[in-house]
Amino acid sequence: MALGYQDHLVSITENEIVFEHYYFPTGSRKVVRIADIAHITVKPPTLWNGKWRLHGTGNLKTWFPKDSKRFMRDRIFFAALKGRWVEIGFTVEDGARVEELLKAMHLL
Repeated sequence: MALGYQDHLVSITENEIVFEHYYFPTGSRKVVRIADIAHITVKPPTLWNGKWRLHGTGNLKTWFPKDSKRFMRDRIFFAALKGRWVEIGFTVEDGARVEELLKAMHLL
């Protein structure tokens, strides 16, 4: 498997993850270096995990980039950043592929 992934929501390389439509209301992207990620966890999409969160935060700890189809995704990823209290909750179009990629990168 090639070390990389890209869809309309995120781009993942060996050096960074780019979250599209991150900031509200501008919809601009956020770039996070892989070196700044402590770890990533994967959870099933539930009401408590952000299944219906279209954009922003509901608990002041997890920020979700915009994804109007989040409720249809099969998993939600949570990126804990080194030295930061806030984490990034994100979804992708191919959850299984991204999960395998993140395992190969030792982030899961």
